[in-house]
Amino acid sequence: MEILKTLEFSTWNPALQSDEAKDYTHALESGQLALLPHLCFELEASERHLLSPKWSDGKAKNISYDPQTKMVKHTSATGADMEAIGRMMGRYADSAHQLVENLFPAYAKGLVWGRTSYRPVEAEGRPSSVRKDDSLLHVDSFAATPVQGARILRIFSNINPDGKPREWTIGEPFDNLAPRFLPKIPKPVPGSSWLLKTLGITKGKRTAYDHYMLQLHDLEKLDSHFQQTCPKTAVSLPSGSTWIVYTDLVPHAVKSGQYCLEQTFYLPVEAMQEPKLSPLKKLEKLVGRKLV
Repeated sequence: MEILKTLEFSTWNPALQSDEAKDYTHALESGQLALLPHLCFELEASERHLLSPKWSDGKAKNISYDPQTKMVKHTSATGADMEAIGRMMGRYADSAHQLVENLFPAYAKGLVWGRTSYRPVEAEGRPSSVRKDDSLLHVDSFAATPVQGARILRIFSNINPDGKPREWTIGEPFDNLAPRFLPKIPKPVPGSSWLLKTLGITKGKRTAYDHYMLQLHDLEKLDSHFQQTCPKTAVSLPSGSTWIVYTDLVPHAVKSGQYCLEQTFYLPVEAMQEPKLSPLKKLEKLVGRKLV
């Protein structure tokens, strides 16, 4: 299977035939990265001064925006500058939502908003612990935010003003990856989900699915031999492009790049076109039991 599914649209509101939408949805759910090389998120004149790493607070990897509350976090900006960041990220969130609804209309009723992020800092050489190091191949799983089986769908746009691409590496398919690490993952400890939620360590119940996915995420990153020897493909994502990928299914690593916007959505497995292609169904088949 090809890693990239190239879509030639240059608008955030593309018009599709139903068979096209089904084809694009199948490609995405099968583990392809949908690349729109001509879809640029244009900054307004009043936003161009935001293209600077100084707006990061230096503590978090990304500036964060909540589309529901309109709150901006992890930025050094205050006053009018913070408001400008919020407007830019809000516009991006709305554009990304419109794009997903048009490309994958079957998802429209099931999409759940996640956070928007702005990444003004160069990814290459950014200090990080191993578990938080995005330059290492991994599938996404969030320790504090259990998804309880839902899919993690993410939209990225490279807004680098100097034409610099964002360099990714894509790893081997999930169907190869999961059987490799699953035997090393212990079963969840009874009562641990309740304890994590009660202590406020997680923002909801950590299901068995969340347990296995978080362990898979960590084991990938902690296994230096795997990182060095596993099959991988370099993917260069041009400035002015947008791409969409299920990051819970596609092993990925960010090698370099600066100035990127990203929107996360969650999608219930039952809202997928082909639920059998979800990590949940794949893992349940491997372990032989329900995980949510």
